[in-house]
Amino acid sequence: MAKTINATEAVRAFSDILNSVKYRHETYTIVRGGKPAALLTPVEVLPLRKTMRDLSAVLAALPRLGKDADDFIRDIEDAIKTQPQLPEKAAWE
Repeated sequence: MAKTINATEAVRAFSDILNSVKYRHETYTIVRGGKPAALLTPVEVLPLRKTMRDLSAVLAALPRLGKDADDFIRDIEDAIKTQPQLPEKAAWE
């Protein structure tokens, strides 16, 4: 979980923050004017690119719907059933 600090704190303690990011793998959200402005996170945590091999890990990390899962599935199935069929050929062809 990211620690949240304001920009002034980040400037004053930048060296300490950088060390905690690098050596303790902490993440900081830097806020300016009450809104998130930047995310400071360890480089080795961020993969350079995603591949299909990463897909299962990405899916596993997604939040679970919990008790709403069944309702969500029903809504999706209902939407699929009520979608109009696309014509086989466009009207302008």
